[in-house]
Amino acid sequence: MRYNPIMGETCVTTRALVERARDGDQAAVAELFKLHEQRLRLMIRARMNIRLLPRLDEHDVLQDAFLEATERLPAYLAAPQAPFFLWLRQIVQWRLHKVHRHHLGHQVRDARREVSIRRAIPSVASSFCMVDLLLGSVTSPSQAAIRSETRLKLEEVLEGLNDTDREILSCRHFEQLSNREVACELGIETSTASKRYVRALLRLEKALTELGMGAEPTESTDRNDN
Repeated sequence: MRYNPIMGETCVTTRALVERARDGDQAAVAELFKLHEQRLRLMIRARMNIRLLPRLDEHDVLQDAFLEATERLPAYLAAPQAPFFLWLRQIVQWRLHKVHRHHLGHQVRDARREVSIRRAIPSVASSFCMVDLLLGSVTSPSQAAIRSETRLKLEEVLEGLNDTDREILSCRHFEQLSNREVACELGIETSTASKRYVRALLRLEKALTELGMGAEPTESTDRNDN
């Protein structure tokens, strides 16, 4: 029997809403988008280049992505190739990619002054954006005084990870994907995804501890199937 990503959907609410959408219930489509909106916002925050913030926000990206998803939904429901959330996430990620191309692609010379082209286009998790999220809670004068040095150290640690490990760290820690979702997204075993996440997280925690920022992000290091 052919694997059906919808039937394999771990979120009961998502599965029920997808079935209602398949039956033509438009309200279910809106509920599906609302159900997953928060995690999609987290993805955008983890990947949007800071240069874009004065021009647009998460809502702008999501609005365009949801319109595109609505158009594509019948084809998805007819032959789903991935769990609904991951399918929707891919559309949002592609819209974000296009936004970066549109706004930064014509300013390559200027963009290079602040961020690399790889950072400007979020095909993989950006160390630059991840450091922004990590430093977002730095408020004390003593920490603020060494913010620049801290940024460089954290970027060095994150850049030392390969693209896959950095992607896993971003997905699990900043974007709240489960280990199973990460494994599905990257096409690897759940055990492999879990081991690589723990390895990357330990390196990040070590760097945070050395910088006197504590080591909070340990809450979900070994949840293989949540």
